Amino acid sequence: MARRDPHSYNDDTQAETVALDWRARVDFATRTLVAEARLHLRAASTGNLDLDTRGLAIEGVFDGEGRQLAYTLHPEEPILGSRLEVALVAPTEVVKIRYRTSPEASALQWLEPAQTAGGTLPFLFSQCQAIHARSVVPLQDTPRLRIRFTAELEVPADLVAVMAAADRGRAGNVARFEMPEAIPPYLIAFAVGDLATRDLSRRARVVAEPSLLVAAAEEFAGVEAMIAAAEALFGPYDWERFDMLVMPSSFPYGGMENPRLTFLTPTLIAGDRSNVNVVGHELAHAWTGNLVTNANAEHFWLNEGFTVYAERRIIEALEGRELAELHAALGRRELDAAIARFGSRPELTKLRTQLAGVDPDEAFSLVPYEKGYLFLRALEEAAGRGKFDAWLRAWLGAHRFGAVTTDDFLASFEAALPGTLARVGAERWIDAPGIPDGAPRAVSARLDAIEAAARRGPPATEPPTPVEWQLYLEALPRPVSVDTLRALDEKFALTRRTNHEILVTWLELALVSGYHAVVPRVEEVLGSVGRMKYLRPLYVALASDPRTRPVAERTFAAAKARYHPIARQVIEGVLR
Repeated sequence: MARRDPHSYNDDTQAETVALDWRARVDFATRTLVAEARLHLRAASTGNLDLDTRGLAIEGVFDGEGRQLAYTLHPEEPILGSRLEVALVAPTEVVKIRYRTSPEASALQWLEPAQTAGGTLPFLFSQCQAIHARSVVPLQDTPRLRIRFTAELEVPADLVAVMAAADRGRAGNVARFEMPEAIPPYLIAFAVGDLATRDLSRRARVVAEPSLLVAAAEEFAGVEAMIAAAEALFGPYDWERFDMLVMPSSFPYGGMENPRLTFLTPTLIAGDRSNVNVVGHELAHAWTGNLVTNANAEHFWLNEGFTVYAERRIIEALEGRELAELHAALGRRELDAAIARFGSRPELTKLRTQLAGVDPDEAFSLVPYEKGYLFLRALEEAAGRGKFDAWLRAWLGAHRFGAVTTDDFLASFEAALPGTLARVGAERWIDAPGIPDGAPRAVSARLDAIEAAARRGPPATEPPTPVEWQLYLEALPRPVSVDTLRALDEKFALTRRTNHEILVTWLELALVSGYHAVVPRVEEVLGSVGRMKYLRPLYVALASDPRTRPVAERTFAAAKARYHPIARQVIEGVLR
């Protein structure tokens, strides 16, 4: 037996799944899916078949002809869930499983009407990354094995079902979908709620609750220009459509790159298109992550480091080098903070990690994103942009719709550009903790001006963009005096900001500096958003001060029912 993914029961000596036919009835009353999964194997196979499950109630396992198959649902293990062992006595090409999900399924969030923007109808959405697909479908839940799928979702008559797949129409209460391209299981995604759509271009539309639709369409109106810029850099867009679903406020991430239907936090709707770099990031995943995917979570940087690099190339193409450098500078500050947070676990600041026995959600941080970006930028600077771009396009073409490891990357890059890896010290980047000396640094006259302004004190005028506001606030020596913070707040009304990037940077700075006048606004933010990028720093700042720790505990007790299960787990860890 050989398990090549530390987070899956998949045994590479067993049959491989190549396609899934999935049917599910969405039951809001019990918060469960009543479902059937038909797994199509690469070839007729015998022997045992190990599948990943978490919290599933298995009602029966059959072959393609309806004959019962013997199975064992093993006791649940931490992190992995329960191994469903199916005995294939005779050659079998299709395995059919009838089951129910748990009301506590880790991939699903069921929202009451009051938790939605409209306030009248319930909402359901999935979030399967990194290893949560197994709580929705019994399958080989590893990105090493890609699958195509069809799906039928039976939903209440007054609700709309959408899926990260091609829409094949609705008959009565049943919505039908198909994913013709093979994807890793963590990209299976769907939502059910009161939803409307608006086209933005021939291949892009926004989907949202009706009350958010107009604002979302205006915010993301420039998406077609992003797609065109990305295609010029990385090659044709292979997923037919790039639609975007604006999620409820409890969505735990800025975005999730589900192909054909990217999920986006509503906190991106700032009214000035200042946060659409997140859209650029999720779009870039269409090439780096969705098209070429890390084989398992130990090589996560191959998804996210490449995508941050691609995102900043898109920003540079559309907005210029200066703005891309400002984003890089902000990313470096966030990377330094992430590495400091893992001070007691430096092994999690390597690019190639060893995650046996480690929950990938626990290991999640900005390190693979920003350290991976810096490594690729170092390679680009050493090789020259023209040669690096030629290699990148060849890499994407060679591994199209495939799964890769760090060793695959090293072999490809060394073959194309011999000696470059050694010149930048690739081993230190990949297998050593922290950031190597001599890492690339952002170069920007605007950045220099921001840092000079921070040394002088409160600015005379407001920084021109949100990213410059963030960089200014980050550059202030901490702790900042309460008098200085009060003066900033009175002059620029920072506590009343609605752009969450500026607001949360400001609130965290105020908390760590003892400016407790912001605490009511902090409580308001923590009670209204679920994005972990904002929750974690604010809870950490509150919990680190004995005077405000009771606020953290009280706020979490009141808000945790509205948070996504992944976010709840993270904040519980902070408060422990």
